[in-house]
Formats: sequence, C-alpha cells, structure tokens
Amino acid sequence: MENLDIVDESGRPTGKTVERDTAHREGILHRTAHVWIVRKKQNGYDVLLQKRSMEKESFPGLYDTSSAGHIPAGDEPVESALRELSEELGVQASPDQLRQIGTFRIQYEKEFHGHLFRDNEFTTVYVLESPVRTEDMRLQESEVSEVRWFDLEEVWEEIHRTRERFCVPAAGLEVLRNDLIKQSS
Repeated sequence: MENLDIVDESGRPTGKTVERDTAHREGILHRTAHVWIVRKKQNGYDVLLQKRSMEKESFPGLYDTSSAGHIPAGDEPVESALRELSEELGVQASPDQLRQIGTFRIQYEKEFHGHLFRDNEFTTVYVLESPVRTEDMRLQESEVSEVRWFDLEEVWEEIHRTRERFCVPAAGLEVLRNDLIKQSS
C-alpha cells in the first residue's frame, strides 16, 4: 500500500494522504516526479525513453518519460526522482546531477485493462544530462521492457500526429524542450 500526499493546485501537500489506487480510481490530485535523460548531439538532443511493461496499469507497451514515479507521502520530489532512476533504470545519480526545470499538470481519464484510470497529477520535472550508457542499465522488468534513444524533435512532432508509439506527456516534453532551447541560447 503506497500512500501519497493530496496536494492543492500549486502542488503543496494539504496535510491529507490517499492510497495510490484510490487516487487513480477517484482522480485525486497527487504529486509525481519525472526525469528526462538527454544527450547533446550536433543538431539538437536525443532523449532516452523507456518502453512501459505490458503489465503497467496505464499505457502498457508505449514509450514514456525516461523515468517517472509517484512521490510517497512525506517525501520530496528530488528524493523520488533519484529513487525512480535507480529502481527503474539502475542509474545512480546525485541531487546535484539533476536540474529542476519546471512543473506541469497531468489530468485524464482512460480505460486500461477493463478499468477506468483517472490520473490527476502535479508533476515536478528534472533533466539529467550526465552521460549514461543504456548497456549499463539494469531495467526493472515489471516496469520497463526496454530503453531507447530518440531524436527529441522527432518525438515532439510524432506525439502531435499520433499516439501509437509514445505516451510521453506533451506538457512535460514541452517543459524539457523550452529548457534546452533556453540553455542553448
């Protein structure tokens, strides 16, 4: 049983908690942390995406944010970001290697595996530009079936045409793109 802080519209904990399953069944606002792993190339950036396990409760088999997870009650976003990197990908990072680049909201209702899933999240976004090698990663098989590098701009263009391969949140990818553009100028 994983308890999450119920948060207000600004992402501040209200002092109340909710079980994760209840949060998704009822659409209660809670927090998550997303980490985008990027590598600079000659003309832009590649972004590492994880392919979600077919066992995942939402968007099974689609490519998603490099690493993401719920923030347990009482934890801080950076703690959860680092833990998820380690658990899902086997990537060890320190807080100073993550750069917080913004926040965004995720809100939708969709049916998966015959059940309605209500997502209502306030997400803190980080970027990791430290060199990582996919061959050194230890993937958490229950969460991640594979990882792969994609051209950031190709992902951006494709998610606005179709959602056949990617479930990356457009608002999260926009936070990343805006930050990288700002960093490059």
